[in-house]
Amino acid sequence: RGKIDVRHFADGEILIEPLVSVRGKHVYIIQSTSSPVSETYMEVLIAIDACKRASAEEITIVMPYYGYARQDRKARARQPITSKLMANLLQTAGADRVVTIDLHAPQIQGFFDIPTDDLTAVAMIGQYYRNKDFQDEVVVVSPDHGGATRARRLSDTIPNSTIAIIDKRRTKPNVAEAMNLIGDVDGKIAVVIDDMVDTAGSLMGGINMLYEKGAKEVYCACTHGILSGPAIERISDSDIKELLITNTISLKEE
Repeated sequence: RGKIDVRHFADGEILIEPLVSVRGKHVYIIQSTSSPVSETYMEVLIAIDACKRASAEEITIVMPYYGYARQDRKARARQPITSKLMANLLQTAGADRVVTIDLHAPQIQGFFDIPTDDLTAVAMIGQYYRNKDFQDEVVVVSPDHGGATRARRLSDTIPNSTIAIIDKRRTKPNVAEAMNLIGDVDGKIAVVIDDMVDTAGSLMGGINMLYEKGAKEVYCACTHGILSGPAIERISDSDIKELLITNTISLKEE
């Protein structure tokens, strides 16, 4: 394990220097690009450049949470595709391979011209819920149409479970309205599976709908616990039975 010196100057500039020789070595740079997203990306880019100029033979970026992944398409006419821009920057800086976990959109893998591995936490999440040995029927719920494949994968790991999909419309970032439920949760245990939870606004709307539709209990599992702004308060005040997240993003103890 190599040590690296990371300095932040008063004006915001970043200086990164490996403290051990990386000449001819295969270097793994491990960092999630969570809040502050732009700053953590710059740290990764500068670290790549530092290792490249120090004659590293190969550089693999292990980025458990890939920031800007929600900007994967032009939702409006003049919007950027920033997740593609980030892929370009990582490659231009000198990355040879990228490893991520549960990308927000699978097509982001195609934004790279270098090998990109998108690992998934679904199997681990499924094992967790199997160990709970639920006595009631389980329904795995996708919070939107885009997550249906993820919900199906989790359902495949939980014996005798079915899936349901929440039909929602996103009016602006971090704001979504749950419109309808495709599937049946009446008298059943609902397990909501998503790739991330940010402000938890849309998540709470979906959970409320599931209880209105007769769900006995509602659990939620998200790979990336961003938990911005009012997220913790919203979750604490909700009727959710349990929120399960992984450690792809470092959180404060409190």
